[in-house]
Amino acid sequence: MTDDARARNRYFVMALTRLVAVAGAVFGLVLLARAETTGPRVLGAGIVLAALLVIATVPRALARRWRTPEP
Repeated sequence: MTDDARARNRYFVMALTRLVAVAGAVFGLVLLARAETTGPRVLGAGIVLAALLVIATVPRALARRWRTPEP
């Protein structure tokens, strides 16, 4: 695998991670908005918070892990 293909695949993995986390946040918001009792509301809020944490940390951690080493 060439360096360009490897970089492209890694970029797609980071973008897919963001998209999946955004989908999770939207699901949590829908669950939060449609819930009638406390249990599902707490679950929805937890899903939203977890998705926001993933959006903020995972792509950056992957980029740091895959960074080109300094010479």
